[in-house]
Amino acid sequence: MANTLGLFLSRVFVPRHVSCVMLFISLAHTQNLAVFQPSRLTATGPEVRALLLGHTADTSLTLRPVFPSNTTGLIGSPSCINSVTQWEVTTEQAGKNAVWVQLRLGKNLRLCSKNETDTDCCPKLLCVLETLQVSACVGGTPRASLLIQAKIHALLVPANAGSDNKTILPNQVYQPLGSCPCDLTFRACDVRCCCDKDCSIEEVKLFAAHCLPGPFGGQAPATPGYQCSEQSSAISPDWFPFLCVNSPPENNPYLGLFYQGDTITSEPGPSFQSPVWSAPLPVRAYIQGSAILSLNDQHFTIPQKGLGQCVNNAPVAFLENFNVNCVTILRSCPAGLPLQTRPTDLSITLKDGKGGYVAVDVIDEVAIDMSLFISNTLDDGLLCENVTLALDYTFYWKGNGITSVTLTRTVGTITLNTSLALTTRYSAVFLNGGLMSEPNSGNPGYQVGRPVIAGTLDTWDNNTGSVQRTSLNVWKPVSDGLCSTTGMKPVLFGENSTSGCLLPVSRQNLTQCDLLRDAVTSLQAALITATYVAKSGNPDPLIMTDWVNISFVTLNSSTTMNDTPSSCSGVPSHQHIHVLSLITGMVEGRPQRDIRAVLVSYTLSPWALDCGGGDVSPCMDPLETKLFPITSSVTFTDIPINTGPPKTRFQVNFTEYDCNRNDVCWPELGFPMTKYYTGEPYSQSLAKGLILVFFFIIASILGTPWRLIRQAWT
Repeated sequence: MANTLGLFLSRVFVPRHVSCVMLFISLAHTQNLAVFQPSRLTATGPEVRALLLGHTADTSLTLRPVFPSNTTGLIGSPSCINSVTQWEVTTEQAGKNAVWVQLRLGKNLRLCSKNETDTDCCPKLLCVLETLQVSACVGGTPRASLLIQAKIHALLVPANAGSDNKTILPNQVYQPLGSCPCDLTFRACDVRCCCDKDCSIEEVKLFAAHCLPGPFGGQAPATPGYQCSEQSSAISPDWFPFLCVNSPPENNPYLGLFYQGDTITSEPGPSFQSPVWSAPLPVRAYIQGSAILSLNDQHFTIPQKGLGQCVNNAPVAFLENFNVNCVTILRSCPAGLPLQTRPTDLSITLKDGKGGYVAVDVIDEVAIDMSLFISNTLDDGLLCENVTLALDYTFYWKGNGITSVTLTRTVGTITLNTSLALTTRYSAVFLNGGLMSEPNSGNPGYQVGRPVIAGTLDTWDNNTGSVQRTSLNVWKPVSDGLCSTTGMKPVLFGENSTSGCLLPVSRQNLTQCDLLRDAVTSLQAALITATYVAKSGNPDPLIMTDWVNISFVTLNSSTTMNDTPSSCSGVPSHQHIHVLSLITGMVEGRPQRDIRAVLVSYTLSPWALDCGGGDVSPCMDPLETKLFPITSSVTFTDIPINTGPPKTRFQVNFTEYDCNRNDVCWPELGFPMTKYYTGEPYSQSLAKGLILVFFFIIASILGTPWRLIRQAWT
């Protein structure tokens, strides 16, 4: 029974969503390991760079040329013996456990002339063709190696670069309309384009009654009704000659849309002036959020999610990380993009944002654990080989440009039987040096819908440290909703949510309640691995005042558990995250919200088998399982701003003289002598009010009513 429970818990309670890169760096640091990322490079220029990750202290670098074996075709093991090459190796510290390794070619790439004796040039067009091996050694023992395939061509410089021949720019003579603007296809008939000369008479008869109207159909635009030449004297109103527009017909809204230019051939002749070079095209530098362009000025696309659906051709934005999963129902082996790709299709050239270009370096990996991509593994069926399961792009950037791009393509073989749900992964990460460029969640206050930034403290050797970013998570049920196959989703600021998964528990598991409670606790603890939460949306990892501790409500171990052979009490089945936020100020009229406290608590509930309703199999069979829910929730609460002392009960309940809460405002009846009148100072309004009262009394005394009263009195 104990072995069965241990095997069950090991299959259910092992968290799988751990960052591979951070895990490897942590293991490399503790086990004194090192690795080059990437481990293979292709150099087409005089410089090449790679990252050395892991334990880099007391590590020396050696460089030597290597050659493949004639029999096996393999390259020998790494060596710590340094050889003399035409390359120079330099290093630059990029982080605590990362070092930039740069190789620079110490040779001129100029092509040698026929009778030149200088050796510092390239005798052939293919100047450099060799394979280099960089080894990271500690104490004469190689720990990691980097293979570089150098294939560099010579630079060709034109011999007559400084010619004095003048080039006259073509004189662009505009026409108001082109001869046939709707002729869009070369040497083919365009439907509804009656002026297309490629259309035969029979073809024009098919759509002669439906030709494109207006200038884009090859028809000159009609004269507008506001032109003075359009209205005749018989039908024009009397005011028309004063309000009509007198303009030549060449001034029309379509002026400049179509051009016809002539090229003037330059005649050779003596010139005493230097040629005037045209200004270079402006370089389009990348900014955060701008689309990355390919060599032919097309948007570089990767499958992403939009409006809840996966889009195969979605543009990639600069400095915008993403990680999405797309589910595809397969009924036959895929034959096209993006599930069937080749390295030549992915090794494209992109614009780097600085006037140059970078090529995508493709690294292939074979998936071993297919459970991450398919829910059920089939034994019999149609084999689909080399299916693209994941495309993980890594963009290295500096300033407003891209320095290099690495793509890790994960392929695998799947077994298809009638239909299969395949989950593929697509991600893009932007790296600056050795640190990930993680997007902020506000500037400075949090924005609603952005992830809550969390982290753990990483202490360095000099007792100083920084906060390594992570996130607060809740359950994200997928496929069958079981906790063994479910995922996690980050907590989004300002959005309350409740989610969970299902855990199969048998009667045998309920006999060992301590193990069951510990297993559920470890499942809930995997959601929150952080100890700090950022106060604002753009925290500094080196300033601890930008972070606040996460308060955990510990479970009372001294509480007596009323366990029975078929039930367990005190199971932490629900985890609640309570986030307290406060409006700290206004920026351009928008409130800035900061996180002031985070409290994580647990709700204990009893788990027992219910054999009612005729289903008695869980109570009879000790291995028969029943699904129990494990839930997680998050709640955001705004701390109210104290604007003054609290109102008394009389102020709250008595509304007769409250002008803001009552339709009839009696204090305003005494305008302008009461304090409620704020149009001018109180002293002036009082004086003017007394003067009005004085005039009213004088008018009453001297007026008819007072005279009638005196007559009646006498």
